Amino acid sequence: MKASAALANGAWGAACVPGWQRFRRALARPEDVQGEILRTLLADNAAGAYGRAHDFEGIHRYGQFRERVPVVDYEELEPWISRIRRGEESVLTREPVTRLVPTGGSTGGLKLIPFTATLQREFNAAISPWVLDLFRQYPSAPLGPAYWSISPAIPDVEAMHSAVPIGFDADSAYLGGLRGRLVEAAFAVPSALRLVGDIEEFRYLTALCLLRQSELRLVSVWHPSFLALLLDALPKWWDELVEDVASGGGGRGFRASPQPRRAEALRRAGPADLQAIWPRLRVVSCWGDAQAALAMEALQRRLPWVAIQRKGLFATEAFVSIPFRGQHPVAVRSQFFEFADERGEIRLTHELREGATYSVIVTTGGGLWRYRLGDLVEVDGFVAATPSLRFIGRGGGTVDLRGEKLTEAFVSKAIGVACEACDFTTGFAMLAPETDTTGVWSYTLFVEGDPPLGFAARLDNALCENPHYALCRRLGQLGAVRTCMLNGGAYEAFCRVGMGEGRRLGDIKPMSLSARTDWRTLFATGGVSLGS
Repeated sequence: MKASAALANGAWGAACVPGWQRFRRALARPEDVQGEILRTLLADNAAGAYGRAHDFEGIHRYGQFRERVPVVDYEELEPWISRIRRGEESVLTREPVTRLVPTGGSTGGLKLIPFTATLQREFNAAISPWVLDLFRQYPSAPLGPAYWSISPAIPDVEAMHSAVPIGFDADSAYLGGLRGRLVEAAFAVPSALRLVGDIEEFRYLTALCLLRQSELRLVSVWHPSFLALLLDALPKWWDELVEDVASGGGGRGFRASPQPRRAEALRRAGPADLQAIWPRLRVVSCWGDAQAALAMEALQRRLPWVAIQRKGLFATEAFVSIPFRGQHPVAVRSQFFEFADERGEIRLTHELREGATYSVIVTTGGGLWRYRLGDLVEVDGFVAATPSLRFIGRGGGTVDLRGEKLTEAFVSKAIGVACEACDFTTGFAMLAPETDTTGVWSYTLFVEGDPPLGFAARLDNALCENPHYALCRRLGQLGAVRTCMLNGGAYEAFCRVGMGEGRRLGDIKPMSLSARTDWRTLFATGGVSLGS
């Protein structure tokens, strides 16, 4: 046990107890809790410019809120956010905006999300029950250091002109105050690493920091491939890494005390024996829904002694659901949620039905009012009276070249069907359209690994369950599905494209379906070796 990390984690866990208790009680009464959140947000922000424009003061029940306040995308809020960026006060919220946090969707450009003290409290209302539930479920996890994945700084974004600071100095700043300092004290990797702009150097230094931690207990990353890429790089850098552990080197100021005994233990283990490297690693928390499910399963096979926790649905804008009691209930004590069903009808949290699919609309203390988050979820059960959600893909992600109307959720399911039928596993799989030299369009599955013979046909058959796609195939408007083997590094190249568009690493969600037609070139120029 590492005493300093255990003490910090213990203090953090104790600070989470009141939030855990309140969340547990709230699960039995989501309608009342959500109603109170909405009333408070409206009352607190009625005097802001947005509140005056939509007469928040005259809204006394949810029906009036739905009638007077429109459902919006980021583009419709951007003029208001530009006013905040210029220094205007009381725009979307009455309280001050302390930061503008850069983010982006799976396909969109840069967004700046207002961050306020109320939004920070909303985040803590979700983080506290999640973290304490994790510590209770895995009691040895808080007894040593943890790696909470660090988002590299977005180049040039934080230097943008703004009267309000853009971005955070560290990811732990989301927690604020004492909680943020406690988490920092247990970090296996310092937050300053986010300032390393070169992705290879960033990965090397991350691996070095983790190798120094024989007591590593918990790893929390976004996509499981992020961790898989670190593990893949160990053999390439092994001798250099072990030498840096022994000497305390590392460059860029990331020096540490020499650890010759730890270095000798690493030499005996070698880069392939992950359990010998981190024998006390207890749990990895990562995305495990939609396309990430395949990568999570692959990671579990590499770390068979470690429990894998499937994260809930988190975004820069809001916490939608959290892991709790083995399910993923709506974070009912955080933001105010609405859900649009497949017919576009709006439902409240307590009105959701098991097995149904919805897109998420959120209202936050940061000033996002009836904001389309863009994520699709399915209700997979209930915790007390609160729905448990599973992320199934991005909404609005339809690709319709020839009338095939493919959606990400459907494609993700089809890829899973084909993988199961062929007993094939992969850490990365994404379908995208391409045209051949004769001008015929078809879809290519860009996939890591070597799919077995007949895999493409299996996937094509699964896609034909969509009658629009099946008709396009019968009419010859689309050719048969092809596969393009990616020999490692696919997720890294995918992230490079997103980061080049100004998105934070933690916000680049994997996609099962992309409308881009240039992925073959992007992967090749990103250093990925392409097979047939």
